[in-house]
Amino acid sequence: MPRRAIKKPNRNQIKTYRKSKRPGRMAMETKTILAIDSGTQSLRALLFSEKGVLLAREQQSYAPYYSSHPGWAEQDPDIYWDSLVTACQALKKNHPQPFASIVGVGVTSQRASMINVDKKGKVLRPAIIWLDQRTASPVFGAKGPINFGLRLAGLEKKLMDIQAQGKGNWIIQNQPEIWEKTHKYLQVSGFLNHRLTGVFADSTASQIGHLPFDYKKQRWAGKWALTSLLFPIEIEKLPSMVQPGDPIGAVTVAVGDLTGLRPGTPVIACGSDKGCETLGAGVTNQKMVSLSFGTTATVQTTSKKYFEAIPFMPPYPAPVPGCYNPEVEIFRGFWMISWFKQEFAQKEVEEAMKLGIAAEEVLNQCLERTSPGAMGLVVQPYWGPGLDHPDAKGAMIGFGDVHTKDHVYRAVIEGLGFALYEGMERIEKKGKTGVEKAAVSGGASQSDEICKITADILNLPMGKGETHETSGLGAAIITAMGVGIYTGIEEAVANMVRVKTVFEPDPENVTIYRQLYKKVYKRMYKALAPLYSQIQEITGYPKK
Repeated sequence: MPRRAIKKPNRNQIKTYRKSKRPGRMAMETKTILAIDSGTQSLRALLFSEKGVLLAREQQSYAPYYSSHPGWAEQDPDIYWDSLVTACQALKKNHPQPFASIVGVGVTSQRASMINVDKKGKVLRPAIIWLDQRTASPVFGAKGPINFGLRLAGLEKKLMDIQAQGKGNWIIQNQPEIWEKTHKYLQVSGFLNHRLTGVFADSTASQIGHLPFDYKKQRWAGKWALTSLLFPIEIEKLPSMVQPGDPIGAVTVAVGDLTGLRPGTPVIACGSDKGCETLGAGVTNQKMVSLSFGTTATVQTTSKKYFEAIPFMPPYPAPVPGCYNPEVEIFRGFWMISWFKQEFAQKEVEEAMKLGIAAEEVLNQCLERTSPGAMGLVVQPYWGPGLDHPDAKGAMIGFGDVHTKDHVYRAVIEGLGFALYEGMERIEKKGKTGVEKAAVSGGASQSDEICKITADILNLPMGKGETHETSGLGAAIITAMGVGIYTGIEEAVANMVRVKTVFEPDPENVTIYRQLYKKVYKRMYKALAPLYSQIQEITGYPKK
């Protein structure tokens, strides 16, 4: 299917930013990039220099979602837009000089959070965000010969579960009047791109979720493709596709009046927050992995080859044009630190508040007071089900009378490290390439102790960048390339990504962790899976 034409910005508007790529000429000019990072709990407007230095930052926080029914997670899409406007106004007021030097805008956003709009871009219903747990009825293969074939192949449950998660399917089935009025069904990035430019277009690298997308060819899928059968969304309701680094459009006059941005400033196609985070960490090939210590913990790489680290889980389209981001995720990930703080660490949280520091800094003492292996306490961090183990539960084994809260915290951190290492092993095996180093970002990466433990578990040197705004930096890298500051991604990364700290693995700790991983952790799920099934049948939790 050819990529549909979209309304491009006036080429003369962009030409002014591409007049010269000669180093001497560039050095005389002041150029800044505006990266918009729209997350689950806040939107950040970030000004980067052409060398990747974070010059200014304005953040607008909001509640991650509201829930009118158990398990639902919705958000007013206008919160994202209003936050962008307010953040830009604050940047202009507080940092007028770099704001006036903006030569390009790039948007990155949370994945799989979808918005229905009409022809004018007016919101038709709240956004259903990625945390939402409602389920739709299957639309493909639920009965008849196809269902029989799926059962024979052992694929019935997996395909039924995938369809059930399609929020577009749910809207079509439960709110047909909304779906009939829907002109476009957009990611948050597509919604913000339209508000900035008036163009219904988005990056191919942002199309991550339950959509009729051909992940291998990186375009909307054909009518009879599996994703089109699982998620039967009309092609005309989807935005036009733009390759990362290409212009989506230009800032309109009306938006300029609202935000202070110069009308005609190019808006460049970027990618999802995780993909941009991987790029912002400097990961451009399979010899390196990006670890994200966020609410959902992930291990991700960049590959020119298409391969599935988990069967039927396609690699996502990468912000590096023509590449893929194979990924393994731990759904609840470093949310487990929040869980630990709430359930066990009230004292540490209160102490941190008195000192005016993050609670994780106080909790670092738990890690410093304990040794690798947590005195034999091992955690399997499945506090939320994974794609390849949907029936799993979390487990903590090895308790004895010597164990304290400190050991529990260390075991949680080590368990997450083991899960990330397991994901990296899968990527190496399927990608047929060994990983030589890692990069880390995300909230929990601010703890050096957590970084040290993870480097020991992976047995790899692990770098941490100068800025925590790694997703924003990734968007800035793509935008800098898009407006002609750099000729390609590799040149942009070489000039804009800088490593602040490298954590080298400790050989003694590596030996302990490798034995625990191979002889204990890797065997836990297989040993406990029958018990998880029995627990579910007896208690009814989690609900099937």
